[in-house]
Amino acid sequence: MPELPLSVPTGPGHGAELRADCSRCFGLCCVAPAFAASADFAIDKPAGQPCPHLGGDFRCGTHDRLRDRGFAGCTVFDCFGAGQQVAQVTYGGRSWRDDPDTAHTMFEVFAVMRQLHELLWYLTEALALRPVEPIAGELRRALAETTRRSEGSPQELLALDVAAHRAEVNGWLSRAGDRARGRGGLDRRGAHLLGVDLRRTDLRGANLRGAVLLGADLRGVDLTRADLTGADLRGADLRGADLRRALFLHQSQLDAARGDRRTVLPPRRIRPPHWSALPLTPLGGPPGARRR
Repeated sequence: MPELPLSVPTGPGHGAELRADCSRCFGLCCVAPAFAASADFAIDKPAGQPCPHLGGDFRCGTHDRLRDRGFAGCTVFDCFGAGQQVAQVTYGGRSWRDDPDTAHTMFEVFAVMRQLHELLWYLTEALALRPVEPIAGELRRALAETTRRSEGSPQELLALDVAAHRAEVNGWLSRAGDRARGRGGLDRRGAHLLGVDLRRTDLRGANLRGAVLLGADLRGVDLTRADLTGADLRGADLRGADLRRALFLHQSQLDAARGDRRTVLPPRRIRPPHWSALPLTPLGGPPGARRR
């Protein structure tokens, strides 16, 4: 599988990679959304209210201890670069603290931009897949149109029917995934597979778009050409799994899962630091479910 580019080479606002760069943001993900106290967040936080750990420099004061202090949800969030786009391009470097009157609108714009940047990431991934040549023109047009929309003014962004745009783009992304998967794979789109032992299931070429795999046992499973678009991998056990050719696997999905040094990753994906703390255990399961 070719190395997957993460940059969109069109427009002045998208020279950076489509991943969060907190050094060029205004802590938007620490202010705009609401947090509900749970296993992922240690506190309740209303939308639009800064997290108590957010410093005057827009940095997290407990960033290196988030998991230990009950903020695992923060460690797996990625705005796909929307934060720095809103901060440095849409608002020209002027923060919500500099101009409090813009705060509410800026937070709403961030929510729209995050969705657009997520689409940009998926479209870029899709164009690197094979064989998508028959629909490559449509994917490139969708990429250009999404880029154009992301470079709009705050008013233009808030006027966008982002749900309709997502639906249109997702249609092409689904077709790209189907072409890359080939024929014969299981269809588990949107399936609820919480805690299910999948070591005996052949998931090569499977459609797992939007599947809930929270806590699922995927030890040693070969996920070659499996479409993981939007799959919930929180707590999923990926120890020894082969993900090198999995489709649409984002870094945040890996960050939310469990794995070890035997887990085989795609190009440009990073082994999460917390994986190293997990013990190496026998993979179990039949040989047919292991890497090939």
